[in-house]
Amino acid sequence: MIEEATVDAYTEDEQSTGLFTLLEEHPASPFTTAVPGVEAIVRGIDLAPDGRIVAMCTGGRVRRSVGILELSLPSPAPEGAEWIEAYRHWAG
Repeated sequence: MIEEATVDAYTEDEQSTGLFTLLEEHPASPFTTAVPGVEAIVRGIDLAPDGRIVAMCTGGRVRRSVGILELSLPSPAPEGAEWIEAYRHWAG
């Protein structure tokens, strides 16, 4: 999966963008998870200005972004979550 996402990507930024693109194409959202202090619904993903891939979450009236690396996945994991795991593996 990582190889598919990073083909022709030579820098870390290009590889991250390739993984982000496939995360967008194979969405795992929406799904419910726990974000510190609140149950939240992951509505989608985005690329933060600093280059991190983040999950866009809502919980009640609160909206926040949580780094994909810090996001806990529910059990069973939603369809498409394998791309989140591939990104985590790539990120080390």
